[in-house]
Amino acid sequence: MIEQNETARPGDGLDWSAVLDSLPFNADGLLPAIAQQHDSNEVLMLAWMNREALEETLQTGRVCYYSRSRGTLWRKGESSGQVQYLRELRLDCDGDTLLLRVDQQGPACHTGRRTCFYNVVQGDRLVVSEPPQVDPQAL
Repeated sequence: MIEQNETARPGDGLDWSAVLDSLPFNADGLLPAIAQQHDSNEVLMLAWMNREALEETLQTGRVCYYSRSRGTLWRKGESSGQVQYLRELRLDCDGDTLLLRVDQQGPACHTGRRTCFYNVVQGDRLVVSEPPQVDPQAL
């Protein structure tokens, strides 16, 4: 369904409930969701959302993911206090990846770093690019 927007003009749109019904959730009922800081464009993390997490996020404005390891909804920051507030939700051209433009409160990563993408390949080494902002034990 989302392919209909490929030739649409800015301002044209589709009914969200119909688009939601047509999203290609994988066999586990999930879509990948990239979290990006809305004002700096910094990529913070990748997580997964099921339909319930997506609907809750849009309803409350507070980002909710699906935790594959726990098998349940995961409201970002519910235990750490490092909350994400949704500023804008985008879908890629295929509708198979979500981009959440968020306002991240504190570090996004469980290691206490601002972003989960702190490992940088430099030649033949994987180098840590930034220190933790918060002691991971405190999270």
